[in-house]
Amino acid sequence: MSTENTPPHDEAPRPARRDAEATKAAILRAARYFLARQAHADITLKAVAERAGVSPPLVLKYFGNKDAVFARVMSFEEDAAALLDAPLEDLGRHMVRHVLVSQREHGSDPLLRIAFAPLQGDHGDVLRANFRAQVTRRLAARLPGPDAGLRAELALGALLGLGMIYGIARGADVRSTPVEETTERYGPLVQAQLTP
Repeated sequence: MSTENTPPHDEAPRPARRDAEATKAAILRAARYFLARQAHADITLKAVAERAGVSPPLVLKYFGNKDAVFARVMSFEEDAAALLDAPLEDLGRHMVRHVLVSQREHGSDPLLRIAFAPLQGDHGDVLRANFRAQVTRRLAARLPGPDAGLRAELALGALLGLGMIYGIARGADVRSTPVEETTERYGPLVQAQLTP
């Protein structure tokens, strides 16, 4: 029996790493949930930990402090990467599908927390700056032709509107319509700004 592919006994097993990553993701989801509902100053690590199903010391272990957690939550880098991960000719549909699936499966919209920037005081300025740099400008850089910045903002405005009607207004018809049907109806609206 060969042992060359067997890890040494002192290495941590891989499932523990996946559990750590899942725990970090749960903490960040919980922090996003609160950030979309109340002011940063009113959010406690205890509440974030409870919503994530972990202890407050575990939040501190992974992130250090509240500011470190929210620095990650206020970044749109990961969300933008997933949102924009499609060929330009299908990007509108992909973006719509991404927003809807995020809402249905995770109860959160990857962009919608920008709508709550006014509640966040100085942290709202950070959210706005991150959104412009990490989402709007990144999308605009992919768009050929004139007025790329304007078209990017209009496309994102359409997505935010969809997120608002789904997640905030809880539009019954949008919520009960299959994702693919809404994607086919709404995707071309977004796509019209991306590739006019």
